[in-house]
Amino acid sequence: MLAILKKEINAFFASPIGYLVIAIFLVLNGLFLWVFKGEFNILDYGFADLSSFFLLAPWILIFLIPAVTMRSFSDEKKQGTLELLLTKPISHFKIVLGKYLGALTLIIVALLPTLLYVFTIYQLGNPVGNLDMGSTLGSYFGLLFLVASYTAIGIFGSSLSDNQIVAFIISVFLCFIFYIGFEGMADFTSSNIVEQLGMSYHFKSISRGVIDTRDIIYFVSVTVFFMMLTNLNLNKH
Repeated sequence: MLAILKKEINAFFASPIGYLVIAIFLVLNGLFLWVFKGEFNILDYGFADLSSFFLLAPWILIFLIPAVTMRSFSDEKKQGTLELLLTKPISHFKIVLGKYLGALTLIIVALLPTLLYVFTIYQLGNPVGNLDMGSTLGSYFGLLFLVASYTAIGIFGSSLSDNQIVAFIISVFLCFIFYIGFEGMADFTSSNIVEQLGMSYHFKSISRGVIDTRDIIYFVSVTVFFMMLTNLNLNKH
């Protein structure tokens, strides 16, 4: 599994893909949060908090993470190396886990520079340090769980097709449905249970700064569920 993890990380950073993903994520966030006028602009908002970033980031990641994961298995299928990989003396689940952790590592690396936003807002506060650190840390914690779930969905989408574009579209669609789709359905059904099936509900819950085990269990369950689906899909080969 470690060999696959290293191979994935090397593949990302030996080509422009890894650097491009990190750059796009940071540039898009930077433009919306600090340059473009609008509801996400922190300087126009007038309050020392990062709520704009945590509203924006999940939407950028809905497209960015599938772009990272779309080649995970689809590329192996297209090049005919998947069968060779599956004959290695390693379980299919460890192959899935290796590719999953490789993609997850890249996304976490992309998130790390955003900690500079925390320092900036901390300094801009009046007085200095007027920042709700509990809510901010909770939001980062929730974002990590969200990223973990998105990545699992992306890996699953990649295992469904040998075409990277198709894998990308499937992953974006599934991420969208799980993030905001159930919340939309809840508006029509007036059911709180339906809303609780969506990631947005649990992400907002963690973002309040209160870590509820139900939210953690939800994200872990979604992540494991899609990784098991990917494993089952590989077992068909």
